Amino acid sequence: MQIRNRIKELRQVKASELLPNPRNWRRHPAGQADALRGALAEIGYADALIAYETDEGLMLIDGHLRAETTPDMEVPVLITDLDEGEANKLLMTLDPLSSIAETDQDALKELMGNVNIESLALQEVIESLLSAESIKENGAKTEVLLDQAIQLKPQREYIVVMCDTAEEFVQLQDHLELKIVRRGGYKKTAKSPDEVGVERVITAERLLHACRNTE
Repeated sequence: MQIRNRIKELRQVKASELLPNPRNWRRHPAGQADALRGALAEIGYADALIAYETDEGLMLIDGHLRAETTPDMEVPVLITDLDEGEANKLLMTLDPLSSIAETDQDALKELMGNVNIESLALQEVIESLLSAESIKENGAKTEVLLDQAIQLKPQREYIVVMCDTAEEFVQLQDHLELKIVRRGGYKKTAKSPDEVGVERVITAERLLHACRNTE
């Protein structure tokens, strides 16, 4: 099989000058946008957006959220020689092909133990990978319904546990048996959408139970 190299050049382009693809099917929730801002703040740009040339200008194939997040910045863009049909095919398959990869939980935990992540939103994304909320059934993935996370309320007494490293949080997650839950607003009418992540609020009963088990 002969595989063609479709990259013509790597070019620095002001993000606001890139054309959003009208066929882009990805939608980016607030949690993802926050996590991306955290990653850009801590690491910076270490990969490139992907685009192809049209009569109107450079049309994005991949990197819409990054372009929206840093509109005034010159960003690295891989310029391809794809035509519209080929660009649409890449637009359709780029993320799904990546999502087929399976997660090695032990390797991910070991990696987390060696990485210090400051952004809370980015840390929550990584944590969600540690507990896959889907199971394989007859070769298909079946989504598992999640409990609603306990919400802090002003009338409750509570304590806050601060973790200095991601490794500490992973150990705490295992010891306290923290679940993956839906985290949303305090009311059903809350404007912020539900997000999935590790529960951050537990009852005193569960904490005391975990402490007794270590005695």
